[in-house]
Amino acid sequence: MQKTEYQKMLAGESYDASDKELMHMRVSARAVIHVYNQTPFDKQHREMMLQRLLGKMGSNIDIQTPFFCDYGTHIEVGDNFFANFNCVFLDCNYIRIGNNAFLGPNVQIYTASHDAVAAERVKGLEHALPVTIGNNVWIGGGTIICAGIIIGDNTTIGAGSVVVKDIPANVVAAGNPCRLIRTLE
Repeated sequence: MQKTEYQKMLAGESYDASDKELMHMRVSARAVIHVYNQTPFDKQHREMMLQRLLGKMGSNIDIQTPFFCDYGTHIEVGDNFFANFNCVFLDCNYIRIGNNAFLGPNVQIYTASHDAVAAERVKGLEHALPVTIGNNVWIGGGTIICAGIIIGDNTTIGAGSVVVKDIPANVVAAGNPCRLIRTLE
C-alpha cells in the first residue's frame, strides 16, 4: 500500500506540501490560529482554543499572541509552558516540548526543510524531522531551532542562537551556529 503524503511527512520522507489533505489541515489550523490571535487575553478561553489546536498540552500553558504554526496537531507541550510574542512553529513533524519550558519572543522552531540541491528543491518536495526540547529549558528570544534537533533537559539557549546540532542536557549554549558555552552543575 502506498503511503499518503501525510504519512511520508511524519516519516521524515520527501513529501508534496501542496497535497490536498495537507493543505486542508493547514487551512483549518490557520482558522483557529487567526481567532486565537484576535482573542483578548482570557486564559480559560485561550486554553480551550489551544486544546482544539495542539496535539497534546499539559496544564498552565501560556502562548502569547501573535503565534503561528502549520498544523498544530504535531505540537506537544508539557506543564508550565510559556511562549512569548511572535513565536513560529513549523510543525510538519512533531515538536515535543517538556515541562517548565520557556521561550522568549520571536523563537522559531522548524521541523520542515528543503533539499540543498537546487535541481531537487525546485521539484517542490519537502522533508520534515521532529524537534524535541526537554524539561526545564529556556530558549532565548530570536532563537531559530532547525529540523531534527534535540535539546536536553535543564539547558539554556542564548538569545539569537541558530541551533543546527543537538544540544546536551545541563548546559548553556549560544551563537550562530549554537555551541556549548558552559556546563551547569
